[in-house]
Amino acid sequence: MESISIFDMLKIGVGPSSSHTLGPWRAAERWIAELKASKLFDEVIGIKVHMYGSLSLTGKGHATDFAVMLGLSGTDPVKIPIEDIHSIVANIQQTHILNFGNSKPIRFNPETDILFHKKFLPFHANGLQFEALLTSNKSKKNTYYSIGGGFVVVKERKNAKRNIATFGTFPFPIQKGTELLDYCRREHKNISAIVLENERSIRNDAEIDKALKHIWDTMLECMYIGCHTQGKLPGGLNVTRRAFDLNKNLLGDTKDYNSPQTWLTTIRNTEVKFRQILQWVSCFALAVNEVNASLGRVVTAPTNGSAGVIPAVLMYYMVIENHEADFEHIKKFLFVAGEIGSIFKKGATISAAMGGCQAEIGVSSAMAAGALTELLGGTPEQVLMAAEIAMEHHLGLTCDPIGGLVQIPCIERNSMGAIKAINAAELALGSDPKDAKVPLDKVVETMWATAKDMSSKYKETSEGGLAIGINMSDC
Repeated sequence: MESISIFDMLKIGVGPSSSHTLGPWRAAERWIAELKASKLFDEVIGIKVHMYGSLSLTGKGHATDFAVMLGLSGTDPVKIPIEDIHSIVANIQQTHILNFGNSKPIRFNPETDILFHKKFLPFHANGLQFEALLTSNKSKKNTYYSIGGGFVVVKERKNAKRNIATFGTFPFPIQKGTELLDYCRREHKNISAIVLENERSIRNDAEIDKALKHIWDTMLECMYIGCHTQGKLPGGLNVTRRAFDLNKNLLGDTKDYNSPQTWLTTIRNTEVKFRQILQWVSCFALAVNEVNASLGRVVTAPTNGSAGVIPAVLMYYMVIENHEADFEHIKKFLFVAGEIGSIFKKGATISAAMGGCQAEIGVSSAMAAGALTELLGGTPEQVLMAAEIAMEHHLGLTCDPIGGLVQIPCIERNSMGAIKAINAAELALGSDPKDAKVPLDKVVETMWATAKDMSSKYKETSEGGLAIGINMSDC
């Protein structure tokens, strides 16, 4: 069993990919820390980075090379000013000097020192190796695996004992949906209350609230930025941003806001017929993933490629369903979403390189569906039923990004995943869970079995499907 906090499932980072951008960035930071711990950092005089498998095949399109350079430069994806990203990378590309760990200039040419190998390492599809040349003429190599959602591990899993120990401190250790329901029934609590008790075993209420507020503020700001930015997305596909025009058309001539929060309030006063609701939900989801595709700051939920689903559904609740919704509602939503995501991670995968897009959009849709169901008054059984319904209708979804970019079909899929989540919540709320034929745990097992059966062409390699059916020249 593994300890997974909701703050592991919902992490702030930089786009476009949690497994191909945030993960390698974190791996570079981790490597620096390990070199320092072993007293080797000061001996490093040269660096080479080796990308394997999926990281190699779609690394350029996912800015994996940028992420590694930024991580090696000692920057933090949570704190780095977004406007500094391109200048730091451009400086390395032009001068061939990298400020290693933000303290030691080292010669580094990205063209020759970042190597892309199509070979897949046996442990995971997303492997990368850092190689340091030392003053002694010896080399030091460390291999890491970006397993999805910004999680980074080594093959030996040396931190496994620590994870299990932390897991053991949870008053309600959860591996499967059935266990979660048992706790809810025994304690007479809803899912968010059970999750809160687990989080309290790690941090106090003030720390929990501060972290959740940071997550929601980042989500809201991301939607706001996406809805107020025009132009084309970078990467060569010339994809036009759509959230700007959607937001403008839905609000009309309204100019009565100047911040993300006042924008939210303004939306609450708009017309909300069925078509407008669909458009707003799509607008929110598109906005997030347009920011993500531009190396903007998003919340990994549970991945960057699926980062738009959860904020879009939460925003839907706040501007359409409940105009009195406040931070307490946000907390409950994020608690439930995070716990459902952790069940999928423990029982299957949240990595598109391992499971296709069902592992990203499918999981995020299940997370959002369950969370919305609790806010709408659903029982714990209905919450898990909603999550199951949402995933059931994403089973087998492939990951086939055109040009290796997190744009087509990725951005629109967030809109579809959000709509499916809302639909799944409504279906669950109108049903008796006793009549359900497919429990959540069974759909988790099925998703993992489907992932293992899926051809590698459809697992974030851009070697099949739309990725080869549509050429860059066609765009």
